[in-house]
Amino acid sequence: MNDVFNISLVGVGGQGILLTSEVLSRAAAHAGFDVKKSEIHGMAQRGGSVISQVRFGKRVYSPIIPDGASQLLVSFEKMEALRWRHLLAGDGIALINDLEIIPVTVSSGQQPGVTEQEAKLRACYPKICFVDAQILAQEAGNIRTANMAIAGALSKFAPFDVKCWHDAMKERIPEKLLAVNVKAFELGRAAIK
Repeated sequence: MNDVFNISLVGVGGQGILLTSEVLSRAAAHAGFDVKKSEIHGMAQRGGSVISQVRFGKRVYSPIIPDGASQLLVSFEKMEALRWRHLLAGDGIALINDLEIIPVTVSSGQQPGVTEQEAKLRACYPKICFVDAQILAQEAGNIRTANMAIAGALSKFAPFDVKCWHDAMKERIPEKLLAVNVKAFELGRAAIK
């Protein structure tokens, strides 16, 4: 592992990005890493862009990841993956939820929509991995667990044990919702070969 491992999580408000980044941060801490996290969620409640950055390693001095330095870009939605391309390192991996959310500016006719998103994503990212978190969450029994399905997929790229993730979920997810979230997490993990 590099001295510091950088992961950027991006999407839109309401997708559970901040909970996912909190679980990731706690899992890294359980693995014994120094962890720093930052987040920006201005108009998140209105479907606006959300970004959280998590850095971990032997010693981390800043929570902000420089442009082009994320080893992993985790996008909860396709358009946000296009918007935040500049964050990923040249040899980094893009983990993208197979979901297209139509922005209000497009649905209201103020802007044209982006066509052929998947082709554009494949052209942008030499190393790309898609996960269909909505299907996995439905299979788990609750569509609102899509973020934990993404966390499960993300866990396949993180340099720490699954037990660290489970411990982190126990700390952050209410007990009555833990089992369905763990199931979604495991389905997400299994989806990455």
